[in-house]
Amino acid sequence: MTLAGIAARIREYPVAAILELGSVLVCLLLFASIFALLSTGAPTGRGDPWLALIGVGTAFVLFWTALVPLYERTL
Repeated sequence: MTLAGIAARIREYPVAAILELGSVLVCLLLFASIFALLSTGAPTGRGDPWLALIGVGTAFVLFWTALVPLYERTL
């Protein structure tokens, strides 16, 4: 598939493209954040950065496993 073909498909389904590209970016952010937090050692005190990471991951999973299928059923 050529670059023009990819661009045409993105123009055809812009919302789906934004969701998919956003998902890739969130996954990369979560992956990099895990390594950044692991390099700082075990959490001490409340562990707020770890809780934030878990919250973002949970929201991401809930979005794709609950909200997207629910939206597709209402179409």
